[in-house]
Amino acid sequence: MKALITGITGFAGSHLADYLLAEHPDVEVFGINRWRSKMDNIEHLEGKVTLIEADLRDYTSMRRAVEKSQPDYIFHLAAQSFVPSSWIAPNDTFAINAQGQINLFEAVRELKLDPAIQLACSSEQYGLVHKEETPIKETNPLRPLSPYAVSKVAQDYLGYQYFQSYGIRAIRTRGFNHTGPRRGHVFVTSNFCRQVAAIEAGRQEPVIRVGNLDAIRDFTDVRDMVRAYWLAVTKAKPGEVYNIATGTGIHIREMLQMILDRSKVKVNIEIDPDRLRPSDVEILIGDSSKFRADTGWEPQIPFEKTLSDLLDYWRDQFARKGHVSEVGE
Repeated sequence: MKALITGITGFAGSHLADYLLAEHPDVEVFGINRWRSKMDNIEHLEGKVTLIEADLRDYTSMRRAVEKSQPDYIFHLAAQSFVPSSWIAPNDTFAINAQGQINLFEAVRELKLDPAIQLACSSEQYGLVHKEETPIKETNPLRPLSPYAVSKVAQDYLGYQYFQSYGIRAIRTRGFNHTGPRRGHVFVTSNFCRQVAAIEAGRQEPVIRVGNLDAIRDFTDVRDMVRAYWLAVTKAKPGEVYNIATGTGIHIREMLQMILDRSKVKVNIEIDPDRLRPSDVEILIGDSSKFRADTGWEPQIPFEKTLSDLLDYWRDQFARKGHVSEVGE
């Protein structure tokens, strides 16, 4: 069996490759990377996976990648995934996320292949959620509040449309927030851990700069999330949409305190206006009962361990790197 991971050099993609190699050694792993992709997350995978250079926005290179890998499974994780960047570059976000997925689907169609395709959609699609609507089911209205979220709605519905129109075996997974070691430093859990590690290393003044601490999020460990991706292509129903979440929400303020409790540094907390968005999603707590019923998935890693592992990851980065600017950029 062969698996193709788009975005293998990214956070979830690298963890998915780790999972497949460790738990499913009979699956040959291929990964798509752009020529300018940073390879830090997959340095340890050299010689264990086959990398194919391609760009989602270029149909010819995507077709070549699909033809070369002949995948039985495709995990479509590549995306412009940082919400604030979508406000700055909405056109680019939509081109990468929506048009890029069309290129992938059209390559599969033209080559007459029939892989199961997991689409990494997002809880951000739900957008404006009222408290009485939580935990959020797949049937909840989609009220996207960012260009990124709109692009993910497009990806989601393209998956449904291609399944209905052409029989493309797309499984749409709406993953709620997930984090863990190797998470990009622009994302909230990783950013806070990175700042604490920098303060511990004497490379940042003892001030934690934050955005909206009142938001509530449902965090899953990335290692549980990628296990869910595998179950999606092997046990879930093509054409269906599934939430992947723990079902437990936590205030960002509480999450920050959990990180500080794991450190001995004394810090001040300051609001950074640049970290506030034009509109923010206040609460995201997911109901993943449909996915659990169809696949048997259950989250296994406690959030406390996730944060500890992430903080230790950044401590290790600062111990190994010579300058703060080199860490996580």
